[in-house]
Amino acid sequence: MQYKRKLETVPITTLFLDIGGVLLSNGWGHVFRHQAAAKFNLDQQELDDRHKIMFATYEEGHLTLEEYLNHAVFHQKRDFSLDEFRDFMFSLTTPNADMIDFFKSLKLHYNLKIVAVSNEARELNAHRINTFKLNSFIDFFVSSCYVNIRKPDNRIFEMALDLSNVDASEVLFIDDTQLFVDVAVGLGVKSICHANYLSTIHALAELGLPIKPKKLAYAL
Repeated sequence: MQYKRKLETVPITTLFLDIGGVLLSNGWGHVFRHQAAAKFNLDQQELDDRHKIMFATYEEGHLTLEEYLNHAVFHQKRDFSLDEFRDFMFSLTTPNADMIDFFKSLKLHYNLKIVAVSNEARELNAHRINTFKLNSFIDFFVSSCYVNIRKPDNRIFEMALDLSNVDASEVLFIDDTQLFVDVAVGLGVKSICHANYLSTIHALAELGLPIKPKKLAYAL
């Protein structure tokens, strides 16, 4: 498949969407880790340091959540259980409901294929998909924990293109991390760096996918 072919007039048929930061809150970012450190009286810096060493391996699907937590948190005796800590981790995710509703409408309006291309750890990913019913509008998930590759590695985008059976010129990628957007652009994929609901809607309209979400119809 030729990823860098430039066909500006080719219509967008497929969306590649990030999950954390676009559809949902981030799964286990530094803000959530610091909340956990405060709740469970952990040394915040130690948790961050251990997380940095272990999390890439976990996010690529090479460790279970229990194994990750045993290294990051339970390397010493605690007065709380692994289940308690895991449940708190899971409880932190919140939906970006406006974005979810918008992409559901966009999919129906333009008959788009939607693929999640995300760095997600397996247990958190499963919880987030099931809790927020992401599979009700996402056709399939190219998650780092399933394919053992993380953004910004080119190969995760190439795999998503192959699995989608589309040319890069037909795809629009939306992510809240500029570096990941830059990598996708380098492969010939049109991309938007998501900042907020309105800016992404306007950017989509400029790329040929205008739609008036009910909540913002007055603004468009």
